[in-house]
Amino acid sequence: MLRSLKGLYHLLLAAAANVRYGFPSRKITVIGVSGTDGKTTTTTLIYEILKAAGYKTSMISTVNAVIAGKTYETGLHVTNPGPFELQKYLRAAVDHGDTHMVLEVTSHGLSQHRVFGIHFSVGIITNVTHEHLDWHKTFEHYLKTKLSLLTRATIAVINRDESELYNKAIPLLRRKNLITYGIRREAMITPQTYSFTTKLPGEFNQYNCLAALAVASALEIPKKAAREAVAAFAGVPGRMEIVSREPYTVIVDFAHTPNAIDRALKTARESAKKRLIHVFGSAGLRDAAKRPLMGKASGRYADIIILTEEDYRTENVETIMDDIAKGVDPGPQIYRFPNRRNAIGFAIKIAQPRDVIIITGKGHERSLARGKRECPWSDTEAVKKSLKLLS
Repeated sequence: MLRSLKGLYHLLLAAAANVRYGFPSRKITVIGVSGTDGKTTTTTLIYEILKAAGYKTSMISTVNAVIAGKTYETGLHVTNPGPFELQKYLRAAVDHGDTHMVLEVTSHGLSQHRVFGIHFSVGIITNVTHEHLDWHKTFEHYLKTKLSLLTRATIAVINRDESELYNKAIPLLRRKNLITYGIRREAMITPQTYSFTTKLPGEFNQYNCLAALAVASALEIPKKAAREAVAAFAGVPGRMEIVSREPYTVIVDFAHTPNAIDRALKTARESAKKRLIHVFGSAGLRDAAKRPLMGKASGRYADIIILTEEDYRTENVETIMDDIAKGVDPGPQIYRFPNRRNAIGFAIKIAQPRDVIIITGKGHERSLARGKRECPWSDTEAVKKSLKLLS
């Protein structure tokens, strides 16, 4: 009932916003990027490729928005902007003479009709794994919602290695211009058919790069410009961001799903000469079913797990940590600190040379939801302060 009412509210707003701003998406090439993980990096990579190819381009991502040459912070707890703000951004880009808009599209934005009326020239889905079931209720509904981006786009781009996603999508895309990418299965865009180099670590970033290159191919962007943009791209704040390399490596990452934690920790594990220390929590009043899965993913790679708060809202932090701990198989040492600053400080204190600390869940975000308040927060700044106190 709540979902239906909220969807209707945003649908009416979106219809009014399209009329108010003159249906701006009809006058610009809009690329929509969705998926459980990898959306922001892929969105930004596409934006950089388009700029390198000489196109005037705007972008809206979870980290920031670049509209008509101006940058706006979007680092709080947001999905897609509301319909009026979104259409206003599109109109500003069109009036500025921009030819392309890269838009990160969330399942909430699709489900609540926030992106209603937007003509997507290209739609891409990176992957669909366990997330947001507090809203979507079932994985099938979540997957169906994600796929709706591809069905409304002129060109559909999809990860061929995501078997369940691909098999569900194909019957819906028979009349679409379809472009596939992947590493393990036969696809149109692969490291063999479209070679590239990247500074970004991990196999998951190989997929992000391939996704962006698949879009470049769909838009007929010269390969030289696309490859150069991918090679030069240094990453997005809060995405496998190395905050310190001495006396040990400290990484901040946005991973907050079981799949993202698995991928991030697998990459961090490969660079750890000694122990891997993982600091994380899980959001309150959100998908509780994923918590033990997050614990299981962490325990697969971490030697030491430090559980802590992450936007607990009005839920009990201890209960959230209990839920995560249930999924951790015997092996890793587990510590608990309800206060995130104390958790990070403890990790910094116990770490030894050649250890790797990875702090996940907040990434680029600039606030913590405590109770009913948004409190200023930065994982990166907390790491720097703890290192300073230690020295």
